[in-house]
Amino acid sequence: MGGTITALHTQKRNPERVNVYLDGEYAFGLPAIVAAKLHVGQHLTDAEIEALRERDAVEKAYERALRFLSPRPRSTAEVRWHLQRKKVPSPVIDAVVERLTRAGLLDDTAFARYWVEQRETFRPRGAAALRHELLQKGVERDVIEGVLRDLDEVSSAYRAARRQVSRYHHLDRATFYRRMAGYLQRRGFRYEVIREVTTRVWRESHAGAEDIQDDPFE
Repeated sequence: MGGTITALHTQKRNPERVNVYLDGEYAFGLPAIVAAKLHVGQHLTDAEIEALRERDAVEKAYERALRFLSPRPRSTAEVRWHLQRKKVPSPVIDAVVERLTRAGLLDDTAFARYWVEQRETFRPRGAAALRHELLQKGVERDVIEGVLRDLDEVSSAYRAARRQVSRYHHLDRATFYRRMAGYLQRRGFRYEVIREVTTRVWRESHAGAEDIQDDPFE
């Protein structure tokens, strides 16, 4: 069976794709680089036609994945979920993920480092919050733990707290502690870190004030 190529036409809207006609009828489209290996009069078997269609499906999904990756790095799971939502078949997704991984465009360790660095720069979080966020992104737990191993939570919490000091400065000490502790807790910091940092920023922001000895955390 199969069919004979009777025409190869570059698409008007997308010159990087070619329409393939078999026995006088449109059969399928292909990337121009793939179609370049074909010629009018060439006979294609059913198996060859199916292989070309599968190749085109992978190319389309690969381009879709590249567009998804263009704004920022993504985890492997995020790319899979995105392609699944677009109804891409599982074998095609597997092929795309493998290709992206070989090209260095998918790397969950690099993604996790990027995520933590972005949080550290713009919205510091504690290890618990970062762990939760990365798990939600589909990153494996062992990868997450490796990336978080060197996280300095006290430093992160201090930078987060310093951004809030001006908002809480007018409050009495007990209210300041309660508000700051709640703020840091919502960002996933541990109790010991919250206690140390809250006490530090209170003392820095109220230098010269009477040093009250009782501990609001007690």
